Amino acid sequence: MRLLRHIIFTIAAISVTASALAQQSSSSSVVRKGGRDAKKETTEKSARVTDRMQQFFNEPERSDADAQWMKIVYRQIDLDKVKNAPLYYPEEVIDGQENLFRIILRLLADGEVNAYEYLDGREVFTDQYKVNVRDMLDRFHILYTDAKGSTEKNPKFNIEESDVPANEVLTYYLLERWEVDKRSNRMRTTVEAICPVLHRSGDFGGEAVKYPMFWIKMDALRPYLTQQSIFVDDDNNLAKYNYDDFFQLSLYEGDIYKTRNLRNKSMMQLYPDPDSLKHAQDSIQNYLVNYEKKMWVPTREEIIAQREERERIAAGDTIATREDNATAKKSPARSSRARKATKTKAPKAKKVKEAKPKTSSSSSATRSVRRRK
Repeated sequence: MRLLRHIIFTIAAISVTASALAQQSSSSSVVRKGGRDAKKETTEKSARVTDRMQQFFNEPERSDADAQWMKIVYRQIDLDKVKNAPLYYPEEVIDGQENLFRIILRLLADGEVNAYEYLDGREVFTDQYKVNVRDMLDRFHILYTDAKGSTEKNPKFNIEESDVPANEVLTYYLLERWEVDKRSNRMRTTVEAICPVLHRSGDFGGEAVKYPMFWIKMDALRPYLTQQSIFVDDDNNLAKYNYDDFFQLSLYEGDIYKTRNLRNKSMMQLYPDPDSLKHAQDSIQNYLVNYEKKMWVPTREEIIAQREERERIAAGDTIATREDNATAKKSPARSSRARKATKTKAPKAKKVKEAKPKTSSSSSATRSVRRRK
């Protein structure tokens, strides 16, 4: 009887162990599958931007009471310049690397960011001036299809990579804000918005026409721009920066084409002459760069260094003036001696020429014969 019970318990234990092993094996496959799903989900979440990330990049609302001085500047970024090339290349998607316009258009198609109308100097970033993405795509003849889950209230679009006009976006407009904060007494420069500009020619060719597309607030783009690493020069192929660093560190190069003014006129309208336009642009740039320096009283060391620099420059000018005066004094003396030398040499040459016929060999021979007689 005991032996029978022992056999029964042994069989039960074996069955329980087998079932446990089966459950463990099945659960492990679920974990692995779940692990892959979790990894995939983590990757998808890393591509998305959470509200907490967005709040981290959002600039706090600024009050004019905190600003001591402020100037709004519109800058044109031409992508044919070497320093701005990271915004254009690569033209096609390579190993997940996208240029700036592809990122912007993809975010608009997915409904992740909002775009605002280009009003030519009267930019208003409110719901009233939000861009209808479908109308914008139709206006610029960009092919698209409705994405899965798209609704009338929250539309989403699929755009093929070959249909993205990335090679036609050759310029960007930047809206810069230069201000002096009272609390920190420092100059701060921020890029508030960016506008891609299409360059398109007509059916019969000719010069390309610029079409500003829309404005996008930089605060909305920054969380996505930090996820795209870039390298900014050909000497170092290591991608040490991202698109957000490119704008925050002012690694771009562009000309000022407008400043906010009462008449809402561009620099070209105010200065039609090209030389005057260039001079005005350089003057505004120097004024912005040197404004912060003028706010501070120089230290004693800086004053001494400036005085020594002025003295060194003055001493250099004095030495140069003395050398010029010495050279000027020497040059008339040399010229007078040269004139005297020419005057003295000329008569001697004449005397020699006149003396030759008097002291001829024939005359001397005749006199000697007469003396002998």
